Formats: sequence, C-alpha cells, structure tokens
Amino acid sequence: MLDSKCYDTLSRLQLRMSHKSSLNMSGNRRSVQKGISAEFSDFREYMPGDDLRRMDWNVYARLDKLYIRQYMEEKEAVVSVLIDTSASMDYGARSKADLARDLAAAVSFLALNNMDRLLLYDMKDMGKALSVSGGKNSLAKVLHWLEKLTFAGEADMLSAVKKMQRRGPGVTVLISDFLHPGMMEEDNAGYEKLLQYLDYCKQRPVILHTLAEEELRITLEGTLNLIDSETESKLRLTVDARSIDHYEQELKRLTERMKKGCSSGRGAYVVCDTGRDRNQLIFQDLRVIYDI
Repeated sequence: MLDSKCYDTLSRLQLRMSHKSSLNMSGNRRSVQKGISAEFSDFREYMPGDDLRRMDWNVYARLDKLYIRQYMEEKEAVVSVLIDTSASMDYGARSKADLARDLAAAVSFLALNNMDRLLLYDMKDMGKALSVSGGKNSLAKVLHWLEKLTFAGEADMLSAVKKMQRRGPGVTVLISDFLHPGMMEEDNAGYEKLLQYLDYCKQRPVILHTLAEEELRITLEGTLNLIDSETESKLRLTVDARSIDHYEQELKRLTERMKKGCSSGRGAYVVCDTGRDRNQLIFQDLRVIYDI
C-alpha cells in the first residue's frame, strides 16, 4: 500500500469533474442548486418568504425593484471506483492486483479528502458496494476493504457498470487490464458501449488500464504452452521476433482506441504499468485525472 508521504502530496489535489453535483449532502463541489455559500452566483426577483438578509439594497436603490442575491451551493459529488477482480489481474512479478489496490487507494483518498461520497465496487459482486463518506479519516475502512479483495474467476465489465448505483453526476473510475473479449474486439464494441452508458449517466470516465510489466515488454521466447487464467483454455505458441512485433502492434491499436474513446467522452485514459515507480505513476502519469 501507499505510504504517508504519498497521501500528504495527494491531499493537495482533487479529481476533475465534468458535471456539477446534484446531491443534497454538503461537500466541496459546486452544485446545480443555489444555496448560501460564499461564492456569488446570480440575482433573481424577490418572492414572498425569501430571506430578507439576502436582499440587495443597492440594486433596489438603482432599479426600485427587490432582488435576492443567489450563491453557489457546495455539494458532495459521487466518485465510483470499480475494480476488476478477475483472475487475469493476479499476474506479474509485481502483480496487477497489487497495483489495482494502490490505484484504488489513491483515488479513494482524493475523493474522501475533498468530502466526496465514495462508492467502491468489486466487479464480480456489484450488489455489495462499500459506501464511504466523512472525509479522509474514513480511509482506514477503504484500505481494509481493498486488502480483503480476492482476484479469481471472470468478470463481465459492461454488465457490472450497468449495476452501479445511480446517484447523479460524478466520476466513475474503472481499474482493469481490460483483457476481456468483449472489451478488446472492435467488432463487439463493448468498450464503446461502456463509455456511452457512462456518458448517459453523466459520469466522467476515468480508465486506469492496468497492465503487467511482462505484458508491456515481452521477454518470453521459444515454443510455449499458454493457459488462460480465467477460462483455462490452452494455446501452443512459438514466440519469435515476428510474433512479438505483431503483439506490440495490436497492443498499441488497443490502447490508442481506448484513449480515443475516452477523450471524446470528456474522460481520461491512463496506461498503468506495474513496473513503473508508484510515485511517478500517481503524480506524473495520472496528472490527467486531477484538477491542478
């Protein structure tokens, strides 16, 4: 897990939103509602029952009409974090599962530190979301939940996203290797459907594409028997320079497609490498997800 110095630096940042909050709980995000915070928003004509303390007498003196000053109310936003806990995530000398926990911890701290409501989901068990609010003092509950996650079996990402609790506009963070046929195949367009659904729900998608160092930089060679960690299907493959080149081209096509889909939907896409230094990954590579 991340150290205290990392959290101290994260405390100066907040997640970027693309929609204003519509929840009724107080927080640090601008709301679509009008309230009584210190930031002025607009004037409107006085109506019986309005608070006379908000009357603008200078405007009355100029226009001979009663106007009320309106202020932008601050509300909490919802940050939903969905973690792919399928078996393929439990791979790598520095496993994708461990990186997924660290990424989720960082995003969770950002949400709680900015008084947002946090919803954590295991993609294989969407009916048991962990709902947390109340500031960064609630982080211990999040870390305990992350430590208990098990990575095994398969996960249906599109189905999981559709089972999210819908609580108004916010940010949805997906942490996965996206090694699922429905996400990787362009003909299926599962990834694009996922982004379209999030846009329909007024969610800013943040895609943290978690890949093992061994998947990004192939060092295997020779004739190998490969076994799918989720389906246990087998494939005999000869790894040579030609096959590695083909793999790298297909991986590049996939990441470029995913990045393009996210940018067109006002979201953010980041390849998260297990071999990358955690601080460099969180404070350099993930800059696109922050308001700085």
